Amino acid sequence: MLSKSIEAALNNQIRIEAESSQAYLAMAVWAEVKGLEGVSNFMYDQSDEEREHMLKLVKFVNERGGHAHISELKAPSVTFQSYKELFEKLLEHEIFVSESINELVHISLQEKDYATHNFLQWYVAEQIEEEAMARTILDKVKMIGDDKGGLYLFDRDIQQLTVSSAAETPDA
Repeated sequence: MLSKSIEAALNNQIRIEAESSQAYLAMAVWAEVKGLEGVSNFMYDQSDEEREHMLKLVKFVNERGGHAHISELKAPSVTFQSYKELFEKLLEHEIFVSESINELVHISLQEKDYATHNFLQWYVAEQIEEEAMARTILDKVKMIGDDKGGLYLFDRDIQQLTVSSAAETPDA
């Protein structure tokens, strides 16, 4: 059974994950109309992934005797000055989500809710991976600078980008 404070914190995270999905969807749309098909597809995938994160939380709250709430969402930014700004916003947002997950972990430990703590470890590892991905992309964007040929190659290759993080478990 979830305490009311943990249920409220998890419901807040549900909203954050939903807003993340919407923000990345807006980024995908912006990139698509700018002709950045690879960036757009990458961001559509990120949007879908965030929605899956939200649904995982919804199911967990309901399975633990709580009631998941679907709330109103803040409208995301829909315009960006450049694809560099888009990826800067991506990293900034992932850092925000990591801080929110860390706060959830803290609350679960304070309340000795070890089932929630255990459940949240997947999110902790996922956020390490998400931040590493965003940083890697920004490093590549900075290397490209204003080179249109580099942007073309980056846009083509971003869908195959994979980043290994220290949080991943090695294959057995």
